[in-house]
Amino acid sequence: MDLGIKGRTALVTGASSGLGLASARALAAEGVRVALVSRSAERLTAAASTVDGDPVTLTADLSDDASVDAMLAEAIELLGFVDILVANAGGPPPGTFESTELDLYPMALQLNLLAHVRMCKALIPPMRERGWGRVVAITSATVREPSATLMLSNTARAGLTGFLKTTATEVARDGVTVNSVQPGLHATGRLKEIYQDLDAVAAAHPMGRIGDPADFGRVVAFLCSETANYISGTGLPVEGGSLSAS
Repeated sequence: MDLGIKGRTALVTGASSGLGLASARALAAEGVRVALVSRSAERLTAAASTVDGDPVTLTADLSDDASVDAMLAEAIELLGFVDILVANAGGPPPGTFESTELDLYPMALQLNLLAHVRMCKALIPPMRERGWGRVVAITSATVREPSATLMLSNTARAGLTGFLKTTATEVARDGVTVNSVQPGLHATGRLKEIYQDLDAVAAAHPMGRIGDPADFGRVVAFLCSETANYISGTGLPVEGGSLSAS
């Protein structure tokens, strides 16, 4: 299936591994020129070697506003313009209400909410002027069914979900769609940080397995497609039916 986005450009953050890299690969396979963003130049170089086409790499620390602004300026200089934003960041440390100290919240909000707002504020207005754009944020299935041990992620990503839905309704008439994809358990480094026994986690899943990041990336690419032009303001769970909430 031709997604109709060949020749477009995309900026993908958190793209040196995991779901961000999988999304970058899926977009590049459709002929999109991709800019991969991460904190580590070394990891980016290795990641870019697995991405089709002529990808560019940009280092940035999403916890630092000046770093984000510099990255955005460089992306526009290298790509000319950004048609697609895939906003992704690593999750904050696990914890509960009792175990999570108050001083940990600002950083979680910066990484998983405010940095994404900042990128949207910079990139959506030019998309609206050009009459075409796609924003897809990678959040978490926990925005639908909060995890008892992921207090910081629950809080920050729920805020981002509200921001995206509100933004989607405002920019829809200008050809810009804004969505989020809400992953459940996928075979990433993050999952290994949270769970000690992945075999047991897989066995307890309704499908008896953990998700493949490559499949997830193709879902992101679809939401960026011409076919998905009437999908906006949506939070799409990709979790294999593990949630109790619909």
